[in-house]
Amino acid sequence: MVPPNVWVVDDDSSVRWVLDKALKAEGMATRCFESPAQLLDNLGSERPDVLITDVRMPGMDGVELMGQLQRLGLTFPVIVMTAHADLDTAVAAYSGGAFEYLPKPFDVDEAVTLVRRAALAGEEKAAKANGASSLPSMIGEAPAMQEVFRTIGRLARSSMTVLITGESGTGKELVARALHDHSPRAAQPFVALNTTAIASELLESELFGHERGAFTGADSRRIGRFEQADGGTLFLDEIGDMSLALQTRLLRVLAEDEFYRVGGQATVRVDVRVIAATNQDLAAAVSAGRFREDLFHRLNVIHIKTPALRDRREDIPLLLEHYLSNAAVELGTEAKDLTAQALGALQAFDWPGNVRQLINACRRLTVTAPGSRIQLDDVPEEFGGPGAEGGAGAEWVNLLARWADRELERAADEPLLEVALPAFERALIQTALARSGGRRQEAARRLGWGRNTLSRKIKELGLED
Repeated sequence: MVPPNVWVVDDDSSVRWVLDKALKAEGMATRCFESPAQLLDNLGSERPDVLITDVRMPGMDGVELMGQLQRLGLTFPVIVMTAHADLDTAVAAYSGGAFEYLPKPFDVDEAVTLVRRAALAGEEKAAKANGASSLPSMIGEAPAMQEVFRTIGRLARSSMTVLITGESGTGKELVARALHDHSPRAAQPFVALNTTAIASELLESELFGHERGAFTGADSRRIGRFEQADGGTLFLDEIGDMSLALQTRLLRVLAEDEFYRVGGQATVRVDVRVIAATNQDLAAAVSAGRFREDLFHRLNVIHIKTPALRDRREDIPLLLEHYLSNAAVELGTEAKDLTAQALGALQAFDWPGNVRQLINACRRLTVTAPGSRIQLDDVPEEFGGPGAEGGAGAEWVNLLARWADRELERAADEPLLEVALPAFERALIQTALARSGGRRQEAARRLGWGRNTLSRKIKELGLED
């Protein structure tokens, strides 16, 4: 997701300053106004993706501002905040079309998260208005995903052949659809084919079609995927598993824009953009003789690599929020949120099945977790929950998280790390020394320190005895 443009209107300069700093620290663009009139004067060609407005302000209040925006036909999400948290104000805010109601004082991190949710909802609403609501969202603020977005943007006016590589479940078809939707062929067909889903003896007919009587059971002419995609885009998934004979036929289509139907005598000319994807190393397959080198170079005009989810962990909270919301809609229930401990376990999990596995986890958690909040104990072991060996859900991490939660509730203002770090280091040092029979050199090596560092820590922590 491209960082949103957020506008803030509040007559309190300190609130404007705090939100401006917090949102900019998250990479968002901001503009601040001290009155609704000032904001309306600046609504020229520029529009915000999200608006944050106070309710009670001199002159025009926030509810009146929302009414004015609606009369202007502006439908971006509006977050309403006020220090006067009464029922009438909340009802008026929601009735006026507010995305969310935020009472003051508010937690800055929660406000930033709410802005992200609002921006995402705005994007989905725009996509639905453009008839693209059936397409899953591409979400990502990690550098690896931003590079994917930049490449799609650079190819927006192009019909070049593209090769997409990446592990299963990383969204290769989403990238292919985005390339099509942002190309000159967007109004033409997008045809997707997973080449491993079709029996090898039928794949040729699936791709190129066949004439009546071409083989037993061919009772009529059949139009293949290439003809179906004429003028548009053909997405060939898992192309690394295609047989060498079919690779040869595919190469001819890419080179000459024509082919024969199975059993046919006349050439069929097509204008098709081919986007191919694989989770295999095609260069290695070429070296092993399993993939044609000339076809590899023909496909690899532009290469996009979709990153594994473990390589973009900073996107996991956004993905979880999005797909938990989707799961709630699918199942006709209220969307659930995650406690900090549950989120920590899920964010540190390696997700070998990538985004596809995360989507299924969100559906499962929506069904199985009691209540409106997903607790750490609700997270299954297979997703990094309690008992997951060696992961973020390992027992000691769970115990540490619970201790931290209790301490923060008991003494919210006490610096937690000043208590936790010395205790953590003391426990590790004592255990390493016990294991090494008191030999500091060996204990330091096991801890990943130098001997001098260990000696200094022993002195600082009062462990000389």
